[in-house]
Amino acid sequence: MSQNIYDNAQFFAGYATLDRSVKGLDGAPEWPALQCLLPDIQDKQIIDLGCGYGWFCRWAQQQGAAHILGLDVSEKMLERAREMTTGNGIDYQHADLETLKLPSENIDLAYSSLALHYLQNIDGLFATLFQALKPGGKLVFSAEHPIYTATLKQGWINHVDGQKCWPVDHYQQEGERLSNWFAEGVKKQHRKLATWINALIAAGFVIEQLDEWGPSDDQIAANPALSEEKERPMLFLLSARKPG
Repeated sequence: MSQNIYDNAQFFAGYATLDRSVKGLDGAPEWPALQCLLPDIQDKQIIDLGCGYGWFCRWAQQQGAAHILGLDVSEKMLERAREMTTGNGIDYQHADLETLKLPSENIDLAYSSLALHYLQNIDGLFATLFQALKPGGKLVFSAEHPIYTATLKQGWINHVDGQKCWPVDHYQQEGERLSNWFAEGVKKQHRKLATWINALIAAGFVIEQLDEWGPSDDQIAANPALSEEKERPMLFLLSARKPG
């Protein structure tokens, strides 16, 4: 079973302070780039993997999606999502993405934001999503970039110009990495970018676009804290399609 760190009271309280928790999609600087990867979703069947507060689910509802299924392993997240949601067309369900089962060829779009790097069994999830998507259906997701998951957060190295950079720790050695982010012992899975790509190919997907996201100059001007993301990609965004 996936680690359910989001139901940890300390972690949940810390996560609630983030811009992406307070402002939703507008608080996620990568959202404009991620949105560009999405197909037309009007009248479509959509699943949100790791839906959190349900921000994307509600956005899809506003765009005219026929139905959105929001899945999360955290009961606290689902409770918040239900409190913030009105209207029809969205269902929230508790689910562990490590063992997810879905009906065949029933989904037009599978979407996920910053959830899949917590999963150990990514091969199984991609296979499940491939069979659940209709022919021509898409998978669009963001995840922490392997450069980031392999980055040491301590012991900064300084460039000759005085700017700090992040030393990479055993990039080639895949597996569990622990971090202390709002709570101690948060488990994430480090895998090479090639492993992500090859897992999608092995499941049958056609890779459409990969974005090793970084903030624009305008975003940095508006939020100087984003300037550190110029040094290495923190996230990658990916769009893949089921042939047909």
